[in-house]
Amino acid sequence: MKIAVDAMGGDFSPREAVRGGLQAVTEKNLHIIFVGREQEIREELTASGYQGDLQARVSIVDAPEVITMDEHPATAVRRKRNSSIVVANRLVKEGEADAVVSAGNTGAAMAASLLTLGRIPGIARPAIAIPMPTLRGVTILLDAGANADCDPRDLLQFGLMGSIYAEAIMGIDSPRVGLLSIGEEEAKGNRLVLESHQLFKKSSLNFTGNIEGQDLPKGLCDVAVCDGFVGNIVLKLTEGIAGVLFQQIKEILTGSLRGKAAALLIKTGLQSLRSQMDYAEYGGAPLLGVQGITIISHGRSKAKAFKNAVLFGAKAVEEDLVARIQQAVEDYRETAKKVKE
Repeated sequence: MKIAVDAMGGDFSPREAVRGGLQAVTEKNLHIIFVGREQEIREELTASGYQGDLQARVSIVDAPEVITMDEHPATAVRRKRNSSIVVANRLVKEGEADAVVSAGNTGAAMAASLLTLGRIPGIARPAIAIPMPTLRGVTILLDAGANADCDPRDLLQFGLMGSIYAEAIMGIDSPRVGLLSIGEEEAKGNRLVLESHQLFKKSSLNFTGNIEGQDLPKGLCDVAVCDGFVGNIVLKLTEGIAGVLFQQIKEILTGSLRGKAAALLIKTGLQSLRSQMDYAEYGGAPLLGVQGITIISHGRSKAKAFKNAVLFGAKAVEEDLVARIQQAVEDYRETAKKVKE
């Protein structure tokens, strides 16, 4: 299996991308294709001391251009045909790689995949699916930022893709799908939610109804659906609260001798909690709905996050995630057609 890694994407490129890719090939039988400025990648490989068997499982594809965070995504993708993220997607399109991982400009990563790989037939808008840690494990939130404006059909497709993802990757049978709203009642929500609720009720999904924001961390559903505007706010608010909470806990536990003594007693529990909340544990989020495996990682990703993103991408390939989503969409469309007849 070959995974293309956008070595120039992220705040710490190419160092952390290279180190994370090398860590991944030591854990799984993979071939990593580092895509980016060849000389810089070679320097990082040398600094990492890779040798022996690893050399046969690593290759480089030169891509001299880089799309920065401040560039307009679609425009940059069209203009910079030799940028690392565009070339990485092209490798997937041409069958030279099985998946692509990038921590660069999120908009550019989405645009490159959409324009290069194309949408799965029947899917109107691809969506970013983010794993959110909860009291019961993980809830998949989508869309987490790919589409600020959506219609009810889009949300239904998000629910369908999220359900397939939860089954294939998370191993959840008949995932519970919830619609994020301002109240549990069917009559609450804006027009988008109200109309979407009716579509979800008529679908074959295991729809559990509306869920409120406070229900997400409780794990009351396995898949939470919303438009990308709401989803991105939820994601960043959650990250912000988690960061502030851990900082406050640290200050309390290190502010006195009694606090330091308490810290020693609960150290293991705190480490476990931090690990559950750490995005690096999940590596990245898939862009569902395109004809290829695209994993989008956090811009601040370090080696651990890159490693887990690569391993996550490999699992998505093994589980044939794209084909499963495509089949589910075809089945749903066929069922809807029969109902109309």
